[in-house]
Amino acid sequence: MSGTKTDKIRKHYDTVADTYDSHYDHHRGKTYHTHLSNHLMKALPEGGNLLDIGCGTGLFVEKYIKNGGTGTGLDISEGMVAKARRRCPDCEFLVGTGEKLPFSDSSFNAVSSVLVFSYVRDPVAMLAEVHRVLEPGGSVALLTLGKKLITRGIPSLYKIGEKIKIKHVVMKDFGEHYYNEKEMYSLFDNAGFSDVNVKWCSFAHIDMIDPIFTLATKVEPFVEKKVPQLAYNIFVSAKKTED
Repeated sequence: MSGTKTDKIRKHYDTVADTYDSHYDHHRGKTYHTHLSNHLMKALPEGGNLLDIGCGTGLFVEKYIKNGGTGTGLDISEGMVAKARRRCPDCEFLVGTGEKLPFSDSSFNAVSSVLVFSYVRDPVAMLAEVHRVLEPGGSVALLTLGKKLITRGIPSLYKIGEKIKIKHVVMKDFGEHYYNEKEMYSLFDNAGFSDVNVKWCSFAHIDMIDPIFTLATKVEPFVEKKVPQLAYNIFVSAKKTED
């Protein structure tokens, strides 16, 4: 990430660290985050040693260790990391970026990232680092907004929201980049991963009002299976080839 962009993201999430959980760990947000997390859980080894990049307040790390694994989190926001340490006191949380991971080679057998990849300035560098810190045979799973008609106008909405000072946990202009299936396959393949799987998921969005959100959650499984073109998050899982 460029210094200016990184600083902007860091300052924003430091500012919202105390209110972040009210967005993703309460009411609609909890349902939304749990649905996203379940996609990652199914793709990662049960009881593994996890690195979560862009860990925020430790929501996914908490879910993973409750299923028998161990977890380490990394985030650019000191405020988020402080909250994560309180949430999961037995786990390690560090301040840093995905493009330069402060870990030795083959340190983890699972790497995750939830709603972060679109913010990454250098995705090639991040995936190279993920590949480096994964053990042979280890798995990576990430999920982020994808590039399609339904998401094309979101960056513009974020810019407008920022100009008129809308207070929102994630409605900020960070210059994010969205990816389609072909781009994701190419990025992961070029990084040396195997068994790359890309799919669309998520139809019930956290910012939908009730009762629309409730209805969307009920039809979400059908949408993801039968009409994934209506979903807007892109999910990728892959493995590091065994030696």
